[in-house]
Amino acid sequence: MRPITQPKNCLAKRIIPCLDVKNGRVVKGTHFRDLRDAGDPVELGKKYCDLGADELVFLDITATLEERKALRDLVGRIAREINIPFTVGGGISSIEDVRNLLLAGADKVSICSAAVRDPGLVKRASEHFGAQCIVISIDAKRSASGWNVYIKGGTESTEVDAIAFAKKMEQLGAGELLVNSLDRDGTKKGFDIELLAKICGLVNIPVIASSGAGSMRDFLDVFQKAKVDAALGATIFHYQEIDLKDLKRFLSQNGLPIRL
Repeated sequence: MRPITQPKNCLAKRIIPCLDVKNGRVVKGTHFRDLRDAGDPVELGKKYCDLGADELVFLDITATLEERKALRDLVGRIAREINIPFTVGGGISSIEDVRNLLLAGADKVSICSAAVRDPGLVKRASEHFGAQCIVISIDAKRSASGWNVYIKGGTESTEVDAIAFAKKMEQLGAGELLVNSLDRDGTKKGFDIELLAKICGLVNIPVIASSGAGSMRDFLDVFQKAKVDAALGATIFHYQEIDLKDLKRFLSQNGLPIRL
């Protein structure tokens, strides 16, 4: 059995490659647009596992828009090839969806749009399967007053305040938060430190930083300044702009507790 999520403030910081999947292939773009092919999800997942990734995240990025469920067959294929925890998201809107993905081999599920439309789902899922299985993905975009939560793959604003929403998800039983900055997605301009620091200062569950990684320094900054528990990268890993092992050595050399 693979290990589960570490508790908040555990010493080891995690590096997590993210694989956005569309039509069975890994893709990556900017601001969720201009998608380009990045490879086979099973092959990439195995590669990152071998390179020392702490966990993996697989997101079926068009499942909600296309009103379908995340690819269960793909989850099973991935589970057979890797031995580290992995999270799957996309189109999850019921307890049955969560059950199906966990039975297929996922360690955790990522709920995004449905958590906004039906917050009670988070409480029910946490009670059924345990908080350690439930990751809430928050797609946030800056507004005049702060950050708004977006749904449907970042295409629709809800005008829900992202900071307050993060706290609400914790109260309802979420075990972890995956915070995506729509402003930084694919830009390689660095993580949204301000957004992440506000959320980390408010909740007592692990927070994964997502969107904007462009250099090793960006990872160091988000760990040191925002105090996140994990940081996620996509483009920089898929196109070999940063070697995962080199990144972990760099972070360790700069004083961060990292599994090498």
